[in-house]
Amino acid sequence: MAARLVIAITSQDIGARITTRRRVPGGFRDTVGILVSWADGTLKIRKRDGTEVEIPEETLVAAKVVPAAPPRPGRMQR
Repeated sequence: MAARLVIAITSQDIGARITTRRRVPGGFRDTVGILVSWADGTLKIRKRDGTEVEIPEETLVAAKVVPAAPPRPGRMQR
């Protein structure tokens, strides 16, 4: 059974942690991070390392809100 690809996010999810899958030349690329903005047909996502990725919404094939990242091992929480 194949997985169903669904886009289950909206502009109301700005500030939430999301995962996306988009079409790129030669296949697909996944991005996980905080949805910073969604305007003029472009999503902006901030990844864990602080870099921001811009994704044209017409390239999306799947997206959903995901839980906060678990703490990294060996790191104390404040």
